[in-house]
Amino acid sequence: MKNPIGIFDSGVGGLTVFREIKRVLPQKDIIYFGDTARVPYGSKSQRTIIQYSLQNMIFLLQQRIEMLVVACNTSSAYAIDELRKQTNIPIIGVIEPGTKKALEVTCNKRIGVIGTEGTIKSESYERAIKALDKSCKVFSKATPLLVPLVEENWIDHNVTKKIIEEYLKDFLKNDIDTIIMGCTHYPVLKQVIQDVVGDSITLVDSAQSIAEELCAQYDYETKKEPAYYSFYVSDNPEKFSIIGKQILGEELHNIKKVFFTDAWVVDNYKR
Repeated sequence: MKNPIGIFDSGVGGLTVFREIKRVLPQKDIIYFGDTARVPYGSKSQRTIIQYSLQNMIFLLQQRIEMLVVACNTSSAYAIDELRKQTNIPIIGVIEPGTKKALEVTCNKRIGVIGTEGTIKSESYERAIKALDKSCKVFSKATPLLVPLVEENWIDHNVTKKIIEEYLKDFLKNDIDTIIMGCTHYPVLKQVIQDVVGDSITLVDSAQSIAEELCAQYDYETKKEPAYYSFYVSDNPEKFSIIGKQILGEELHNIKKVFFTDAWVVDNYKR
């Protein structure tokens, strides 16, 4: 398997997935697309989410990827079945890996899920958890403001902590011992969230979970030359570069802007 892995997300948050895949597969080429012009996805209709997700996938297929990672939880919830109908390459989303990890670490089987409005409304995590263990209690909370806070690079801002506290103050009364961070933007705020919920609650990082799942499912060939990484965005590559450096701890190179017409859906497209 010589072609790159493709990753797409609604914005910069999927770089947490990129970071973890890079860590576990350091010799693998990766192409990342962040739909920064249309973030966030969580407040949009299912039809729009599917349309955007198809556009993102088709653009990455044009880059000759061998596998697609849907780093966006909202796209994973609403669009992944449609994406799989349109291509023969493997597609992995974030919901099942995060669910499995939560079930591994929970002690009292009381699991919380935080995510965008779209992800929470879909009840995808609840269904996935119940499919594996019906005895689990699942408590869900939409926390939509966290995505724009990350996109604005307000990661260490006092307002961010106050918003998280406001979102979770009643949520934490449910005796939850595990919380799934059901959005790939949220691991950027992991330390702030952990400070709010306390050390007795385990946070499940969807980025780490998907990297572990990827390693378990696919056996990649290694190569002698260094891996090549390229990044595409639909708007504002300068901001993407700044926030990306904070997430990855290093400069991002090869960032290019993609216009929507370059990634537009082709009717009855199939590879």
